[in-house]
Amino acid sequence: MSLKLLKNARIVDGTATEPTEPMNIVIENGKFRDVGPNVTANIDDAIDLKGLTVLPGLIDCHVHVIATTANLGLNASLPSSLVAARSSLLIRSMVMRGFTTVRDLGGADRGLQQAVDEGAFVGPRLVICGKALSQTGGHTDYRGPYDNKSAAWYDQSLGAMGRICDGVPDVQRAVREEIKNGAQFVKAMADGGISSPSDPVGYLVFSVDELKAMVEIAKGFGTYATGHLYTDEAIVRALDCGFECIEHGNLIADDTIARIAKDGIPVVPTNITYDLLARKGAEFGLPPESVAKVSDVREAGLERLDKMHEAGVLMGYGSDLLGGMQTEQSGEFPLRGRYIPSDAVIRSATVDAAKVLRMEGQIGTIAPGAFADVVAVDGNPLENLDLLTGQGAHMPLIMKDGIAIKKAASL
Repeated sequence: MSLKLLKNARIVDGTATEPTEPMNIVIENGKFRDVGPNVTANIDDAIDLKGLTVLPGLIDCHVHVIATTANLGLNASLPSSLVAARSSLLIRSMVMRGFTTVRDLGGADRGLQQAVDEGAFVGPRLVICGKALSQTGGHTDYRGPYDNKSAAWYDQSLGAMGRICDGVPDVQRAVREEIKNGAQFVKAMADGGISSPSDPVGYLVFSVDELKAMVEIAKGFGTYATGHLYTDEAIVRALDCGFECIEHGNLIADDTIARIAKDGIPVVPTNITYDLLARKGAEFGLPPESVAKVSDVREAGLERLDKMHEAGVLMGYGSDLLGGMQTEQSGEFPLRGRYIPSDAVIRSATVDAAKVLRMEGQIGTIAPGAFADVVAVDGNPLENLDLLTGQGAHMPLIMKDGIAIKKAASL
């Protein structure tokens, strides 16, 4: 039996506007056993966190751990061994920023997940959808207008974010294959996108029957379908087909916001990626035609944050960064903090993020039975969200499953 004690932890998880009084936290075999002001354990190596603020391990609900460059067409053509090696560095950096769980929205496979679980790679807990589903000429079809060579190899390339499927039978097969291969949910490119050449934002891609087929198969396997969605028309269409989560949602209308708030449909905004793509996309390999698309969604996404918060929409934290831009993963914290309260921003990466991932009580909380993921911060992030940035510079302790990934010598 492995026991650990964290003393004098003032906990912030986004459910209150102030830290708790000092708490003691007992960790047993990688999970929280007891949490309270007077709990204790008979061990010698207690860690005193007096003067620090303690958060549950952070959760990013929208990442692409295989996106080693913003040029996703090039990334898809790289050897899978090289992509895996580069991905190991990307995920290590994520956990060193305090993200102990991330939800990959296209590309990561069971092999990467297993590499983390076995300790071959140091990184956050991975929740995966396998390959995102696209159709010919849609988001994740990286072929240009004069390239009609088969893209059937995408589903076998680790560096490809998605795979192409056309027609209901092909969609059904693709969904079943991804779930067989370890996907924990289904992701469809149900709107046009920025990083691919042939699909303007607002492009209604899959047919209604294809979208319904995805949902039917996903539900049959006990999971759900989420959609890459920008415009209100595409969002409403996906909701009508049974989709249960919205990625991005930048151009969602007020009526649809009211609908999803009522129905409990989560949204994962990813505003930091548009901010960076507009400023530095070309530097990181994003093609010019993709950079030109960014303005369509950038400002609208930020304006919608406040609308969704006021309506009570469940929002998860998402970064959606590509290649070298992934160093700015934590930048979504202060960016959102300009529009909504800091406790809501933090909650989007803790308690609410756990709801998006359907892992309530397991992650995003410091409570008995949850995985013992802990981030200690030098200061109060409720007062200064910048403390969650800086590549973990303000985080003297980062624990995942009760094991210290990072521990300052002063602790």
